Amino acid sequence: MCVAVKYGIWNVEEPEMGSVNALVQAGYAPLTAMILSARGIKSPREANAYLDCNAPMPDPFCMKDMDLAAGRVGLAMARNEKIAVFGDYDVDGITSTCLLTDFLRRHGADVVSYIPGRLEEGYGLNPIAIHQLHREGVRLIITVDCGITAVEEARLCAQLGIDLVITDHHECKDVLPQAAAVVDPHRPDSGYPHKNLSGVGVAFKLAAALCGSQEEVLAEYADMVCLGTVADVMLLRGENRVFVSRGLESLRHTKRPGIAALMKESGCAPEQVSASSIGFMLAPRINAAGRMGQIDLAVELFLTDDPTRATFLARQLCELNRQRQAVESEIYNQAVAMLPDGHIPEAIVLADETWHQGVVGIVASRIAEEYCCPTFLICLDGDHGKASSRSFGGFNLFSSLTALSSLLESYGGHELAAGFTISRGQIPAFRSRICQLAGSFYSDDTPRTILDIDCAVPPEMLTIRGIEALEALEPCGNGCPKPVLMMKNLTVERINLVGGGRHMRLRLRSGRYGINAIYFSATPETASIQPGDLVDVAFNPQINEFRGERSVQMNVLDIRPACSAECSVEMGGYRALMEDRLTAEIAATLIPSRATLGMVWRFLASCSSPIRENPMCLCRKIVRWSGVPLSLGQLLTCIDIFRDVGLLNTQRLHKYLAIYLTPGSEKADLNRSRTLQTLLRAKES
Repeated sequence: MCVAVKYGIWNVEEPEMGSVNALVQAGYAPLTAMILSARGIKSPREANAYLDCNAPMPDPFCMKDMDLAAGRVGLAMARNEKIAVFGDYDVDGITSTCLLTDFLRRHGADVVSYIPGRLEEGYGLNPIAIHQLHREGVRLIITVDCGITAVEEARLCAQLGIDLVITDHHECKDVLPQAAAVVDPHRPDSGYPHKNLSGVGVAFKLAAALCGSQEEVLAEYADMVCLGTVADVMLLRGENRVFVSRGLESLRHTKRPGIAALMKESGCAPEQVSASSIGFMLAPRINAAGRMGQIDLAVELFLTDDPTRATFLARQLCELNRQRQAVESEIYNQAVAMLPDGHIPEAIVLADETWHQGVVGIVASRIAEEYCCPTFLICLDGDHGKASSRSFGGFNLFSSLTALSSLLESYGGHELAAGFTISRGQIPAFRSRICQLAGSFYSDDTPRTILDIDCAVPPEMLTIRGIEALEALEPCGNGCPKPVLMMKNLTVERINLVGGGRHMRLRLRSGRYGINAIYFSATPETASIQPGDLVDVAFNPQINEFRGERSVQMNVLDIRPACSAECSVEMGGYRALMEDRLTAEIAATLIPSRATLGMVWRFLASCSSPIRENPMCLCRKIVRWSGVPLSLGQLLTCIDIFRDVGLLNTQRLHKYLAIYLTPGSEKADLNRSRTLQTLLRAKES
């Protein structure tokens, strides 16, 4: 069993006490003030702007082409032309479609909605749909959450005499479609101040432009705008913060039978609905309709006025989500089995004829997080494949696909998630090129997995009152994340397995303070802890309610061995050694002393073989055990020296390192090590 800290680096910010004091004097609780200061907020004015849920919403007509879009839609309504609202099959696209469809119908328009079948038609405006809508007598198509790259499809609409209004929020390519209006805050010539609107946010703006009152439209559709904005992980700043705050309040008192039924079936209590519960409970069930090829269920759920029908639809979506989970698990196991042994490439590109197009995106996200690299999963069908991809560590998918567009048939998306079509014969070239791009992007000097921590806190600050005051940060999400805190030097007093052995309840202690913690999807073996260990803990603070009792609890994100000496993630010298670019100065800093070699060997020899650890976790354990500073690069150099002379063997297991001590080889001449000789020659050169 591999054991490891989840994150190679804990990036712990340091609050500035002057700004903390200023925020406390302005009325913020001390813990809240520390978190705000750690996020770079220096004054009450900045804090109010950061957290403001009542900021004024910019005029919709500030968005390029909004006047043309509203004019053409208004003309269609006046002429009683048949209108089609054309959307996407994810939560953002579904809520966009339902919002605009419902709004136009309420204002007397002749409207149909159309969301393409994920498996039959794929993403976005397409010839199948356009011809179908033309046969139905549609004179105007309004796209929502799609269309910004539909250059050829726009030409087809013009040939058939269908006008096209595009509303989208995805990245633009160099050439925009020729349409009656192209509304997208990402347009280079757009002066709209908020680029990070969701698709449903842009659809809301069009409805508000038609209505003349943003407040009136938001009062009616805040729940839909909130769901799409949160599910698409939009930045919760400015206008989006208004959308989500107002939407959460609307969801707590929803008048839509479909949303009420879905919340009940998924176990999402209205009074406790949050951005997190949307992301983990509601959004997956809504998405399941599109992923499993039954998109009409989700559309009807939002539009129905019949509570009985709503309950039936909600149950159907929950069942589809269970089916999706089973398919996802099967694809995940197949994909992981296809990975090469040993070294994992800079980018993972896998293809298969049997994979479900609606589910591979979730699997790609899971693999990207687990293997710390961008992941591309391709569903093959004959000579062509459709791919879903997910980023990792800031690697920009959209710009990378743009750079490799000559290898692709089509592509779209944004920096974190994208899709494309590709011919089977181009997959090897794409794999090679995308690995080169990822290799150039990432720095191998430090681990890629980084946990951003707001600040370290002493145990006396973790009180019910302090945690309750963190409500001032809500709604939390992208751009305003849940608080992540760290506490050092905690003793593990007790470990209890819960959830059928899949999770841990911990009792931790710091002096006279005892603290309860829950660590999901972790066991003593996978977390490499046992009672009596001294650890550092990264966590979300929360209040646990059980049988009427309320208590402070840590929702653990990561645990690492506590260290009394410096344990550095520095690997620059080791990387230079691996890449044969040593200088005398680098070699001098990397050559381990006899004392360091002896310390590392004694620790390894004291462990049961094989040792399977995240290298950074192993480094921290050695530092804690010895009380002597050690860097990750120095540790790996020592291990290479021991391997050279036969004291041990190693194997890379994804982000873990397996070390096998050689029986009966406790002594060896370290001077015979090729690694050590290389360092000595470089030092003398």
